[in-house]
Amino acid sequence: MYKAILFDLDGTLTDSGEGITKSVQYALEKVGKPEPDLQKLRIFVGPPLLEQFQEYAGIDEETARKAVEIYRERYAPVGIYENELYLGIPEMLSGLKQRGYKLAIASSKPENFVKIVAEYFHIDSYFDEMVGSEPEGRRTNKTEVIEETLKRLGFSEHRDQVIMVGDKEHDVFGARRAGLECIAVSYGYGTEEELKNAHPFKIVNSAEEILDFFA
Repeated sequence: MYKAILFDLDGTLTDSGEGITKSVQYALEKVGKPEPDLQKLRIFVGPPLLEQFQEYAGIDEETARKAVEIYRERYAPVGIYENELYLGIPEMLSGLKQRGYKLAIASSKPENFVKIVAEYFHIDSYFDEMVGSEPEGRRTNKTEVIEETLKRLGFSEHRDQVIMVGDKEHDVFGARRAGLECIAVSYGYGTEEELKNAHPFKIVNSAEEILDFFA
C-alpha cells in the first residue's frame, strides 16, 4: 500500500524543454562548443547538468562547471519561465491529495529553482516536500535526491510505501538504487526504447493515467 509519491519535475510535471535547451545552447556557445540544433539538446532535460555537459561536449569538469554557471545566467531570469505544465497535472495532484497521499518533488534541478517553478505554476501547495540539488553541485545524483526526500518525509524506514514517478531512465535507476519502484511517463523526454530497457514498474501515457493507477 503506497502512502507517498515522489515526482520528478522536468518532463514529468512540466514541459521545460524550451527553457533548458535554449540555456544549454547559450552555455555551449560561450565555452566554444556551439550547437545550432536545439533538438539534439533535449537529452539535457532531466539528468544532472554537470555530467551531461561533460559527456555531450567532451569537456573536462572545470569547463563543465563553467558551462553550468553560464547556463544559469540565462536560465534563472528567462529559461525557467519558458515552461508549461503538462495537461491535467493540477487535477491529478489535487486528486492524489484528496486521497490522502503524501506528495513530494525529487528533482536534480537546484532546489531553489524547483520551488520557483512549483510556485510559478501554483502547484507548490500540493507538495509536502520539494527537494532538489544543492549549490556547488552537491546532491545532483538522483538517488541522493531521493534519499534526502525520503528523510524529509519520514519514510526512510518505510520504502515499500513509497513510489517514484519520472520520465527518464535515470529516474527509474535512481529509484531502484534507493529501493523504490518507479512509474515512467511516456509523454516526457525519455524515448520509448530507453524506458522499456529501464524496466519501470509501469509506463503511463498521461496525468490521468497516473491518477487512475492510485485509485
